[in-house]
Amino acid sequence: MLKFFLLVNKQGQTRFSRYYNTQIQPEERVLMEAEISRKCLKRGDSQCSIFEFRNYKLAFRRYASLFFVIGFDEEKNHFAILELVQAYVEILNTYFDNVCELDIMFNIEKVHVILEEMVLNSRIVETNKNNVLAPVLEMDKASK
Repeated sequence: MLKFFLLVNKQGQTRFSRYYNTQIQPEERVLMEAEISRKCLKRGDSQCSIFEFRNYKLAFRRYASLFFVIGFDEEKNHFAILELVQAYVEILNTYFDNVCELDIMFNIEKVHVILEEMVLNSRIVETNKNNVLAPVLEMDKASK
């Protein structure tokens, strides 16, 4: 099961967060995000992008100036998590035509909707780009 999904920039600022574990208090989340971002920023290119943090496993990938970080539990397939990150980035790139940090900051609701189409109740349900983007594009048409 997924526990959380974070997008963090190179300065360690959280740009997006989605928690599937509601037992973590907001104050604890802020401290945890800061510690996670420091750990991800410290890791070199030759180090593994999956590591343990507290009682979670973390998988992260860096794309341009953003780190995509997923916290999950032991029984989840590590490669499936990295594939989820890859699929999410590809879908964001398609929707925003080369996504950047500003796209995420100014369209945070779309970023949430896209993730919600992919992950439901902390489980990966869809990774097909067309299936994920179809409802988002319909919402865009309806809002015009």
